[in-house]
Amino acid sequence: MARVFITGSSTGLGLMAGQLLAEQGHRVVLHARNAARAEDAKRALPKADAVVVGDVSTIAEMKSVAVQANNVGPFDAVIHNVAVGYREGHRKTADGLPHVFAVNSLAPYVLTASIERPKRLVYLSSGMHRSAGANLQDLTWAKRSWGGSQAYAESKLHNLLLAFGVARRWKGVLSNGVEPGWVATRMGGPGASDDLDQGHRTQAWLAASDDAGARVTAECFYHLRKREPNPEARDAALQDGFIEACGRLSGVALPD
Repeated sequence: MARVFITGSSTGLGLMAGQLLAEQGHRVVLHARNAARAEDAKRALPKADAVVVGDVSTIAEMKSVAVQANNVGPFDAVIHNVAVGYREGHRKTADGLPHVFAVNSLAPYVLTASIERPKRLVYLSSGMHRSAGANLQDLTWAKRSWGGSQAYAESKLHNLLLAFGVARRWKGVLSNGVEPGWVATRMGGPGASDDLDQGHRTQAWLAASDDAGARVTAECFYHLRKREPNPEARDAALQDGFIEACGRLSGVALPD
């Protein structure tokens, strides 16, 4: 039996993964942006051990979520599911960062660096990452005209850079990425065409399964099968550059 923490899990794929893991007999800790969403999550999954609360759009709240997670941990696996969608406007957080970058790119980094190291890490990417470049020279969109879809696609490439960079640095930790598909969640919208039932199964499998196929590292998956990512995701220099940039922006270093 595994103990799993899932970020961004009050609704959608994160909650569905938590429900599946609980059905399989695993222990689950959820995460919600605010108290109202936390109550919704508790009602949706009464078996959850706890619900951590915090809006990870700010660095202070990212750190708070990590502290709360450590207080109810340790965990065998962490699923980094939290994200906002591709229809986001160009609004800035209290830290002066683009909201999409803060939630989708920086929060998984800060939480990875701050939560006690689990045995497995799973990062939610997207097929849209294939159309993006890492753009490490302008992560915060200070030099470019804003494009919501492009910012989202970049953030999903950043998730794979982090997953694979951590896999290189943390030997003994299984760190992988998942493309759940375009599914009809609140983020995906009602027009999404992929199978919603398949959208949450791969991350739950990677987090807790003893199958040999799940006990790998530095891979990208789609519906339980490996899928080769954007080549930039496997560039060690880009991985290190992204990790170092996130460390500078957040003031949180990734432990060796």
